[in-house]
Amino acid sequence: MTTEVGNMVYKMLVLDLDDTLLREDYSISERNLDALMKAQKRGVKVVLASGRPTEAMYQFSKLLQLDMHDSYLISYNGARITSMKNDEIIFENSLSKEDIHSLYDFSVANKLHIITFSEKGVISETQSKYIDNEIQLTGMPHRLVPSFKEEVQFSAVKCILLEDPDYLKVMETKLKAERPEFSVSISKPFYLEVVPKGIDKALSIDLLAKKLGISTHEIIAVGNAGNDLTMIQYAGLGVWVDNVPDHLRHHADLIVSSNEDDGVAEVVEKYILST
Repeated sequence: MTTEVGNMVYKMLVLDLDDTLLREDYSISERNLDALMKAQKRGVKVVLASGRPTEAMYQFSKLLQLDMHDSYLISYNGARITSMKNDEIIFENSLSKEDIHSLYDFSVANKLHIITFSEKGVISETQSKYIDNEIQLTGMPHRLVPSFKEEVQFSAVKCILLEDPDYLKVMETKLKAERPEFSVSISKPFYLEVVPKGIDKALSIDLLAKKLGISTHEIIAVGNAGNDLTMIQYAGLGVWVDNVPDHLRHHADLIVSSNEDDGVAEVVEKYILST
């Protein structure tokens, strides 16, 4: 079953989590939840696409019953796609150990904190309020180690560099210039996320859409930050919630209410449910 408004049919709704679908307390409002459950009953694929680790998205997948609706999670800013029906990874692209070590060297040279992820949790050599925020956000354990390089002897899907937002913007430009082999984007103002070159949310949405036989113009994407930009530009209807930074506002087809004021439900009700 598809959903049509005028001549436009939407079969997939892709949602960023933090500061988009989720409120400041990391909850999904009743209005948003109700709208998304109704959309899924109409046959629309609801896909969550986040910079979060996969494990830190499961609670929202469960709440939305994505497994029952045979849907998917796009995690680590597009570096992994997981089927919720059987918890199977259908796509993954990782940074090599050497890549991660070189990013560590960049972080030390430029006085940045760095974290990466493993089955043991969030790995860092330093502590900061920004790392604490990631621990709280993901609910993953913090593995504080004496030597980041000695601990990280494996590939990982992403690293995050963390520091004051103004300084991090400068470091974003520097890292992109010095290390063009990586895809670099800011999610939260104090998170500079690094994944393999070419990996972003749009790439993974495109891979998933082709697998499902869904065209670009049949997709709505909703986000709020720089790491959402490629999917906003990719989708047939690209939507920002109102708390998007000013320098990104002109890139979307539509701006709706903020994450605190049920912007996601506004999109769903107008473009999916109003038939």
